[in-house]
Amino acid sequence: MKELVGHGVALITPFKKNGEVDYTAIPKIIDHLINGGVDYLVVLGTTGETATLSENEKKHLISTIVKYNAGRIPLVIGIGGNNTNQVIKNINSIDLSPFVAILSVTPFYNKPNQEGLYHHFGSIARNSSLPIVLYNVPSRTGVNLLPQTVLRLANDFSKIVAIKEAAGDIKQAQTLLNICPGDFLILSGDDETSLSMLLAGAKGVISVIGNAIPEEFSKVVYYGIEGSVKEAYQTQNKILDLIRSIYDEGNPTGIKVLMSALGLCENYLRLPLVPASKDLYDKLNRSFKKFI
Repeated sequence: MKELVGHGVALITPFKKNGEVDYTAIPKIIDHLINGGVDYLVVLGTTGETATLSENEKKHLISTIVKYNAGRIPLVIGIGGNNTNQVIKNINSIDLSPFVAILSVTPFYNKPNQEGLYHHFGSIARNSSLPIVLYNVPSRTGVNLLPQTVLRLANDFSKIVAIKEAAGDIKQAQTLLNICPGDFLILSGDDETSLSMLLAGAKGVISVIGNAIPEEFSKVVYYGIEGSVKEAYQTQNKILDLIRSIYDEGNPTGIKVLMSALGLCENYLRLPLVPASKDLYDKLNRSFKKFI
């Protein structure tokens, strides 16, 4: 899965003031990311506020992104949930031909144990025509996909090819890197700890900050992959405050402030998320001035 190596970006979903999806903003965002050196795009991920989108909006969003991207860079689609049978139905109901892989998050709310997680993802793998990227983000789902379970899945299902590890725990990431097969990709899903994971052997990042500063964060990713430690930290240190600040009031609250500052979309979110407070808005815009 060479397509998943490097810098992937979890796309935001732009909204208008009236709450509708702003499909006209998609081309500007895609051009901004491709021109910034991003390697692939992740559609319908957490950052895209997918939980608040209707099925028709998802379909229209997919078609808009696929049409405008026009095969320029690979696309990954998020298809996950806490109902295993429904996830499989969703996989079988979507035209997956424009995509190179499926990103599937651990089940939320149900809080399955490790055996339940193993069988959930095993069932998905058996019913998918595309490779599967596991997505572990305990802060959102309430469950942690442990390294030994990832190893079982990697060994038992050829369709499971990678994990987006967003636990923010470098020890857990190092364990994954140590025990998983060499052809199984470990990708960081946590912007701040990405460089540490890359220098330890991870092969890429699916970022949020890359929406706004794709060129700068792509440099961090590739310096990290190449093991250019000095250059990697010099580049990351310039943007570290920005990386931390965008999460002060949740995601994608902060990143939408930056995207609005770039003129790529308006600063609107869907309930239950709300736009950044004035304090955070001002803080982010002050920090972001040097990048505009």
